Amino acid sequence: MNGTVDGPGTGFMGEMMGGPMTGMMLGGGLVFLLLIAVLILAAAALIKYLRSPA
Repeated sequence: MNGTVDGPGTGFMGEMMGGPMTGMMLGGGLVFLLLIAVLILAAAALIKYLRSPA
């Protein structure tokens, strides 16, 4: 919190201003989390669908 961008405790805005590399890493992480969420939901829907007729 001492005003430097690369210091600890600057939070998300300091990370976002770190250049294109940080933005790409952040976007990749968000896409990865979204993909995992979709896979989990698809698996849950498949299990629910397979269990319902029986």
